[in-house]
Amino acid sequence: MKKTLFALFSIALALGITSCNLDDNDNTTPPVAAVAFVNASPDATSIDIYLNGSPVVYGLHYGSDTGYYSVQAGTYSLVIDSAGSSTTRYSNSITFSSGISYTVFAIDSLSHLQTVAVADSVAIPSSDSVAVRFFNFSPNAPSLDFAINGSALFSGRTYNDVASNPSVAKFSYLAPGTYTVTLFAAGTSVSLYTTTITVEGGKIYTFYSKGFSGDTGEQAFSLGTVVHNE
Repeated sequence: MKKTLFALFSIALALGITSCNLDDNDNTTPPVAAVAFVNASPDATSIDIYLNGSPVVYGLHYGSDTGYYSVQAGTYSLVIDSAGSSTTRYSNSITFSSGISYTVFAIDSLSHLQTVAVADSVAIPSSDSVAVRFFNFSPNAPSLDFAINGSALFSGRTYNDVASNPSVAKFSYLAPGTYTVTLFAAGTSVSLYTTTITVEGGKIYTFYSKGFSGDTGEQAFSLGTVVHNE
């Protein structure tokens, strides 16, 4: 996600936040904290995000992520506006602990916008392994099974279950390669969505259901992807 010079300058001055990339020589346990943002709100289109009144990113489009910023550990005011507008859609405090990487997802419909901050910290896998996890962030979808080549890797995932059960944020591991991913209604053979993914060795992925079940176009039920160490 391209960040404006104004945004980075403002953040650096006010918060000491800097953009950072995680590569094969790093790991996901930063010296302070690392924070990435994802717009997973189906009808939000694009959003502006602020910490303590300073812009983190402008115009974060639905289904996109920012990549990581380094931040000072502590509690911040988090505000989300519709892009290019002063209309606040979400406002709350958020706390980041030292030594933890977080992904903050903006979820639900624009009129009921909420966020969930998920801890990402995990050792970067070896080149013959891939770390993956799955969240159900489709507001009106049923409980889901996330299946790889027909076999469930994550089962019974209800909408935003990670908010009440952080243990579901843990990663599982695959061999690098190309797979068919199917989202089934949990405990059934009813396929709600299917696609093909290719995952690379040494990478860390979060997959998430997005969109509205039964909708069409950009808001249609589908699969989102975050690569944590591109």
